[in-house]
Amino acid sequence: MFWTKLCFISVCVVFLSLTGRATVEANPQLELMGGYDIIGICITNCAQCKKMYGAFFEGHLCAEACVQFKGKTIPDCEDLGSIAPFLNKMR
Repeated sequence: MFWTKLCFISVCVVFLSLTGRATVEANPQLELMGGYDIIGICITNCAQCKKMYGAFFEGHLCAEACVQFKGKTIPDCEDLGSIAPFLNKMR
């Protein structure tokens, strides 16, 4: 009885593993930063800077730059050089 159950379970496991492989297909896209969505990180940083600087920060321009340059220049809210193009002066 034990061997019958063990054989049945083994056959089920083999069957499920073989049929599962036939239906699952992977199409990984490698990114520069090890699989992370660089444009998404860039836009998230823009949103963070907008929260920090408020009306002084042009968040929509930052997000447009992320899309236009495909996330090549990721803004760092603590580095004024990286966010200088998106800062404005309040009157």
